[in-house]
Amino acid sequence: MSEIDYGNLMHRAMRGLIRDVLNGVAANGLPGEHHFFITFDTSHPDSELADWLSDRYPEEMTVVMQHWYDNLEVGEDGFSITLNFGEQPEPLYIPYDSIKTFVDPSVEFGLRFETAEQDEDDQPPDGDAEADDVSEPQGDAEVVSLEQFRKK
Repeated sequence: MSEIDYGNLMHRAMRGLIRDVLNGVAANGLPGEHHFFITFDTSHPDSELADWLSDRYPEEMTVVMQHWYDNLEVGEDGFSITLNFGEQPEPLYIPYDSIKTFVDPSVEFGLRFETAEQDEDDQPPDGDAEADDVSEPQGDAEVVSLEQFRKK
């Protein structure tokens, strides 16, 4: 090992945080005003959603976990949940590594995961930049940023 891969270590820790939060919600429900906006990659090979949803959202979709959700099951690699789409309950499976953003606007907290494809234009000519980074989501959320550690 020539270098410590802080970017991937941070992403794994942040996905663990999401898993821990969802485990708490599965056990006790959403406390207070907490609710989540979760944007995920619908084309991820392990994402599972109805054909009509993947046709409508071929790249990414943002779901809201707030007033009505059912069958929340939190696993090691992702979670399944049934959400209501226009009075039509639909089951989803969302792998943690398909999540692009996780935001709880009730406490101004958010995480954003960026992939190498999204980051390509920001790489310096020598290609030494961290392939993944975490930067600020939309709004005034509290964010963990790796940008300051990026090699120049």
